[in-house]
Amino acid sequence: MAMGQIFSRTTQALFYNYKQFPIQRMLDFDFLCGRETPSVAGIINPGSEGFQKLFFGQEEIAIPVHSTIEAACAAHPKADVFINFASFRSAAASSMSALKQPTIRVVAIIAEGVPEADTKQLIAYARADNKVVIGPATVGGIQAGAFKIGDTAGTIDNIIHSKLYRPGSVGFVSKSGGMSNEMYNTIARVTDGIYEGIAIGGDVFPGSTLSDHVLRFNNIPQVKMIVVLGELGGRDEYSLVEALKQGKVNKPVVAWVSGTCARLFKSEVQFGHAGAKSGGEMESAQAKNQALKEAGAVVPTSYETFEAVIKETFDKLVEEGKITPVKEVTPPQIPEDLNIAIKSGKVRAPTHIISTISDDRGEEPCYAGVPMSNIIERGYGVGDVISLLWFKRSLPRYCTQFIEICIMLCADHGPCVSGAHNTIVTARAGKDLVSSLVSGLLTIGPRFGGAIDDAARYFKDAYDRSLTPYEFVEGMKKKGIRVPGIGHRIKRGDNRDKRVELLQKFARTHFPSVKYMEYAVQVETYTLSKANNLVLNVDGAIGSLFLDLLAGSGMFSKQEIDEIVEIGYLNGLFVLARSIGLIGHTFDQKRLKQPLYRHPWEDVLYTK
Repeated sequence: MAMGQIFSRTTQALFYNYKQFPIQRMLDFDFLCGRETPSVAGIINPGSEGFQKLFFGQEEIAIPVHSTIEAACAAHPKADVFINFASFRSAAASSMSALKQPTIRVVAIIAEGVPEADTKQLIAYARADNKVVIGPATVGGIQAGAFKIGDTAGTIDNIIHSKLYRPGSVGFVSKSGGMSNEMYNTIARVTDGIYEGIAIGGDVFPGSTLSDHVLRFNNIPQVKMIVVLGELGGRDEYSLVEALKQGKVNKPVVAWVSGTCARLFKSEVQFGHAGAKSGGEMESAQAKNQALKEAGAVVPTSYETFEAVIKETFDKLVEEGKITPVKEVTPPQIPEDLNIAIKSGKVRAPTHIISTISDDRGEEPCYAGVPMSNIIERGYGVGDVISLLWFKRSLPRYCTQFIEICIMLCADHGPCVSGAHNTIVTARAGKDLVSSLVSGLLTIGPRFGGAIDDAARYFKDAYDRSLTPYEFVEGMKKKGIRVPGIGHRIKRGDNRDKRVELLQKFARTHFPSVKYMEYAVQVETYTLSKANNLVLNVDGAIGSLFLDLLAGSGMFSKQEIDEIVEIGYLNGLFVLARSIGLIGHTFDQKRLKQPLYRHPWEDVLYTK
């Protein structure tokens, strides 16, 4: 392992299994240290995607949430630390997945109780690939003034008392996370503080050992002395003894192995950690302390004198000119959270909405980062504005023209369709514009205008699975599902919908590819052989062509295309377009001063 420094002020991490408080403590530490960017680049929460709102000082930030480790690593290639807060049941599998990612260098496993066989596999893989595993059963590690893992070093008060907001000269490694927090404070009282501290974890087989980190500290110029806190059980400390004997460590090492009280018990005692159990004389604290002392480490007579020995060693290095004590700085104050600071008036209130499509805070509004003046000066049309606000990117002109054509062709289809009829009835009842518009919009669904998304979804699935039109249509029939986008109450095979023909003509002229549309036409050919009214309707035409637009433009990933169809973007196009016509019908009825509508008796079948 050896290597050197594994963290820095620019280190970024991926946090697995969302936990608000450990992440917020990391971000508060970042702010305390004066980091320019947050150390948490992304969160991995299996099955979830989106953003999590957290604070970076006074500023509220949105941290991306990814559903898989692979997606997170691809989105944040500079994040090389993986902090795993998974349970002991899944920690090994997720840690191995992280180790296999080329961007990940360090994996910290917080969970206790990870099966030893799984841990051994992780250790072997990490060592073969020159990567670092901290844990399992660890609180993590910290580089003072730069980066910390999760709950390392405890509260902000402890971090400030331990002077961890700026680097010192001491490298510290321990098995215990709790004792690490205590030792950070102890070291800060008698030295200029730690440079880096690691808690390797208390399990029998830690991912990295005490000696691994001591040898690493030896390669870090800023570390002038090393403090080690071991414990009874296991033989990890003896690898450090060998390193000292072989002269691999040329910096002063102050070490203590806790657990000397074990000899007071008549039988073998299991202390807090799984590995803290003496299995013989060599694993006793006394034997380890003696071996370390004989190898050249500075070993106190008891834990009570540990602090004094650390001070003596540090002071000697200062006298010899090997250490220039760090100049003290005043850290910034971390804003208090609302529930704590509400009485004092020092508050930070969370936002309630996340917006990624527009921003009105500057001198002029921006759509997807494009200022309003640019939109006007460049002659953008409605289609361009939709591409910015819906798709968060500027689509090619043929794409925005197609959007505009769809809006024009779908704006209205006469007063007899259900949406227009509802709007007309509502307007004639004296209701306002919004009420009249909404009454018409509420009729949009699977049977009226809302089949575009379903048409796109089913055509895409069938084409991507290479189904023949026969297999697709007959498969839908067996499921009892009508093929969305096929069929019309009026149009026939010999009387095609002019809107469909116009859309197809435009696409064949301008689109790089029309594979989905051609598939829809093949399906129409088959359905027309069954009935003359089973033509490709405007929903099917728009649905299939929008797939061609998304796929052919080269600006959308497969996942983005699936998401667009799933969310309902395409039905949104029909809603937007038809709103124009419904508003027109409202104005028309009010302009004509039409009375309250009552449906005629003769148009109703009264029956028992």
